[in-house]
Amino acid sequence: MELLALVLAVGAAVAVVVDLGGADVGAEVFSGGAPASVPVLAPVATATAASPPVTATTPPPPVLRLPGPVPSAGTGIFGYDDRVGPVLGGVGVLRRYRVAVESGAGEDAGEFASAVEEALAGPGSWVDSGRLRLRQVPGGAPHDFTVYLATAGTAGRMCAAGGVDIRVGGRPYTSCRAPGRVIINLDRWRLSVPHFVRAGVPLSVYRTYVVNHEVGHQLGNRHERCPGAGRPAPVMMQQTLFLDGCVANPWPYRDGRRYAGPPL
Repeated sequence: MELLALVLAVGAAVAVVVDLGGADVGAEVFSGGAPASVPVLAPVATATAASPPVTATTPPPPVLRLPGPVPSAGTGIFGYDDRVGPVLGGVGVLRRYRVAVESGAGEDAGEFASAVEEALAGPGSWVDSGRLRLRQVPGGAPHDFTVYLATAGTAGRMCAAGGVDIRVGGRPYTSCRAPGRVIINLDRWRLSVPHFVRAGVPLSVYRTYVVNHEVGHQLGNRHERCPGAGRPAPVMMQQTLFLDGCVANPWPYRDGRRYAGPPL
């Protein structure tokens, strides 16, 4: 009888161990992402969870213009981005430029400088000619020209002083180039233009265009016309005012070649 009792006691202990092996071992559930790997004593077949379904994500729509009011006037005082930029382009004459933003414009000089650099670096920018290199320098350094971001009121005065009238309907509207000055109108920098917005052209494309257009004037290029309906607009076309059947294009070089239209 004592032997029988001992056998029954051992069997009960084994039964307890088996029961614990089949219990939940505290697996942690993570929201968003695959479940974490945890030790499981139960058979693999009973512990495998179904993979989460793969769902396609829709990319956000492009930014066509920035919301909120745009300052129409600033202090007329400019702050410079004082970084030294990389040399853009491999060979050719080196031209140095500064970048400045008007106080009161509500824009960061460093962010504006980065956007200018991206436009001038390409691929597709003026440095693709193989005859030109560009480099940003600090505000106090020797330079060939300065790229300004100015409120509409200040841009109008600066452009007029350089002999350029940028008014449309009596209000300073476009950007311009005056000798040694590339002047970008804050209204256009934040709002683009209606025909770009209607066509769904991203604000980043307009910004690249306006920088390359006005810097193109600084480099000696004149206005051009649309070469044909449905074709890319030359960067020296006045895309801020019209497209004339062309498609918006921010680059002076396409496929490594200068892309131009008939002279205006």
